[in-house]
Amino acid sequence: MKKRDVIIACDFEDRDTLLRFLDIFPEGEKPFVKIGMELYYSEGPDIVREIRGRNHDVFLDLKLHDIPNTVMSAMRIIAGLDIQITNIHASTNQMMKAALEGLKGGSSKNDTLLIAVTQLTSTSEDSLKQELLIDYSMEETIKLYAKRASDVGLAGVVCSPLETVMVKQACGDRFITVTPGIRYESSVVNDDQSRITTPSDAWKLGCDYIVVGRPITRVEDPLKAYRKVVNDFSGGI
Repeated sequence: MKKRDVIIACDFEDRDTLLRFLDIFPEGEKPFVKIGMELYYSEGPDIVREIRGRNHDVFLDLKLHDIPNTVMSAMRIIAGLDIQITNIHASTNQMMKAALEGLKGGSSKNDTLLIAVTQLTSTSEDSLKQELLIDYSMEETIKLYAKRASDVGLAGVVCSPLETVMVKQACGDRFITVTPGIRYESSVVNDDQSRITTPSDAWKLGCDYIVVGRPITRVEDPLKAYRKVVNDFSGGI
């Protein structure tokens, strides 16, 4: 797993659609992929095993959020899938500790990174206050959640690329940021993301991993689009 990388959000409805997409890539080019709720609930854990068998790194994006014992049990199962990153919501310290315990199971062999979702990139400042009833600014909320996750031993957080600098300042450079909300200016119309930036700006902000979906998966030439994102997220080198 690279220290900084592009993760493709493979938000497809079934296995066949996913495999047709991945078959576009040549043998020596194995992108890091995100498997989310839609695909996982459609195909189950076997789709993760199959993609790992094709030598793709996997971010399993299920955003677990439940009582500590349930999350711990779920993480014990996820631990057997040999993935690189998985996540939970940044909820109580007790739940986050239970998730980490379930994932690691006392074994140093499992190097899966556990990260926490701070606030979804679709959440605006207004909805944070009016709907979630959080009486703090978005920045204060993100910083608080990130620090809490860091204190209990998680590897990083999911946050907007715009919040990466703030998170790194609060939690240190080794605390990773996995950042959706990556868009080009031409692709922001009718979108459901509100805190966004471009791949090149995400690089400049110090994001560790960017998650890119539709700008790659829903264009005429996904391979070309992917390579452009990779280039832009490497300082254009």
